[in-house]
Amino acid sequence: MPSQDQRRAETRARLIDAAADLFARKGFHAVSAEAVAEAADRTTGALYNHFGGKEGLLLALLEVWKEQAAAELLAGFEEEITGLDERLAAIFAALTRQDDDRGASWLLLEMELWLHGARAPAIAEPLARRYADVRARLAEGLSGWAEAAGVPLRRSPEETAVAVLGVLIGCALQHRLDPPAVEARAVVESLRDLLGLH
Repeated sequence: MPSQDQRRAETRARLIDAAADLFARKGFHAVSAEAVAEAADRTTGALYNHFGGKEGLLLALLEVWKEQAAAELLAGFEEEITGLDERLAAIFAALTRQDDDRGASWLLLEMELWLHGARAPAIAEPLARRYADVRARLAEGLSGWAEAAGVPLRRSPEETAVAVLGVLIGCALQHRLDPPAVEARAVVESLRDLLGLH
C-alpha cells in the first residue's frame, strides 16, 4: 500500500500532467480548476490543497517544463563535435515532434505560458526566471562544448545562449504552422552560424 507521501506525489503529478494537456489544447483561461481535477481523476479540493488554485498549478507546471526544456537543450551540446549537426537536428526535432500528445502540445503550452505571463505580473516573474535559468544552463553547456571542441564562440556564452534559444523557438513556432517551410537543415545551418562553425 502506497505511503501518504507517495499518494501526494502521485496526485501532484496527475494534476500537473492533466493541466499540461488541457492548457495546451484549450488555453489557460478556457480551462477551469474543476476540469483539470476531473481529467486527473482527482477532486478540486486536492488541486487547491496542492497548488492553491489554477495559478499555483501553472507555476508548478513552469518548473516541470523548465527542467525538461533545459535537459533537451543541453543534451545536444554534450556530444562530440563530430556529431554536432545530428545533435542540433535532434534538439530541433525534440522541440517540434508531434508523434505523441506531449510532443504535439509542448509548443502550444509554451506559447500559452508566455502569453499568460505577458499579461499577468504574478506569472511574468517566475516565467522570466525560468527562461533565465534555461539560458544560464544552455550558456554553461555551450561554454563547455566550445572548450572541448576547441571552437571559440563569437559572442559570450550568455549572448550565444539567447540567440540559440531564439532561433530554436522562433523556428519551432514557424514549423508548427508550416512544417515544409522550416527544414531542419536550415535550422542546423543557422545554429552553426551562431556557433561560428561556417
